[in-house]
Amino acid sequence: MALGVTLLIVAILCALAVVRELRRRNFFAVGFAGVAFLVFGWFSVMTLISGAPSI
Repeated sequence: MALGVTLLIVAILCALAVVRELRRRNFFAVGFAGVAFLVFGWFSVMTLISGAPSI
């Protein structure tokens, strides 16, 4: 459970980075932050759904 919450926090920070870099028109950073958002978001949702045991 802690892993899922941690990954969710990272995904939220990546979403904020996407917005910030879109304002700066830094599309290279938007790409990296967008991919990181998708990956971390996917793993956080799947971890929370699967009910992984907490440490």
